[in-house]
Amino acid sequence: MRTSTVRRVSLSVAVAAALTSVAACGGSDDKSDNQGSAVVKADPIAALRDVQKKTGGERSAKVEGTTQMGTTMSMKQSGTIDWTDGLTGAMEITYTGGSMADAMKQTGGSGTMQARYFKDGYAVNMGEAFAKQAGGKHWINYGYADLAKLAGASGEAMKQQMQNTTPDQGVKSLLASGDVKKVGQEDVRGVATTHYSGTVDVAELTAKNSELDADQVAQLKKQLSDVGITTEKIDIWVDKNDLLVKKTERGKMKTGELNSTLYYSDYGTKVSVEKPPAGDTVDFTDLVKQQQGAGSGTN
Repeated sequence: MRTSTVRRVSLSVAVAAALTSVAACGGSDDKSDNQGSAVVKADPIAALRDVQKKTGGERSAKVEGTTQMGTTMSMKQSGTIDWTDGLTGAMEITYTGGSMADAMKQTGGSGTMQARYFKDGYAVNMGEAFAKQAGGKHWINYGYADLAKLAGASGEAMKQQMQNTTPDQGVKSLLASGDVKKVGQEDVRGVATTHYSGTVDVAELTAKNSELDADQVAQLKKQLSDVGITTEKIDIWVDKNDLLVKKTERGKMKTGELNSTLYYSDYGTKVSVEKPPAGDTVDFTDLVKQQQGAGSGTN
């Protein structure tokens, strides 16, 4: 496999970051003196339990936001997700900066990709530049089980989180952290909300919310430590109906800041996703085999 193809494969792995925070992130706050009509509850733990129940009880929503992972990647994403039976959805993801965006430009990519998420994996349309190097095929298919095998503990954690991604996961993280405070009432895109904040231990929380065994937990902690990830600051904003409106996650890694901001709206929206045509799809594991077969000249 040519070096440029390998780079494009690496780029698409980051598509998982569009919906998860296995490796962290945060973002900017929308602050306002607008007291609005958000319901303020005295006990933040009790309030968040109500939010978890109400938001978790929904089954679909529109999502948009931004993610930055140090100097490696910055991107924006928008689309719809459904979590009725595992995660399904469709997102448009645009790389706006970092080494990944540079690599895409070098290989003739536009910087924008279409991603479709399914219960057992996801598929990414890598564009015409990739298709010219992959026998005319535009899509790469990623099975969560395959990624778990390749990436070890972090892959297994990603697999489990991708299969259980719902808007209320950030609420659960705050509840599990033991460090929750009510910041106050703020306006988010014209909606009156109540803002809550807390700090979580990434490795401990990921291990707690997954089915990793002791060896996998130890491996995960080492992987996170190697890239400098320890804690995340999570902030959420909820409306008067106890629905999550915004979530930010902020942390640090050796290559710089990790920041993610997600906005949720239109709960109950219809989500329809079809798998790409088999004839226009190449499996990620096949690309890895090609890379391995090409030898040391592919790095």
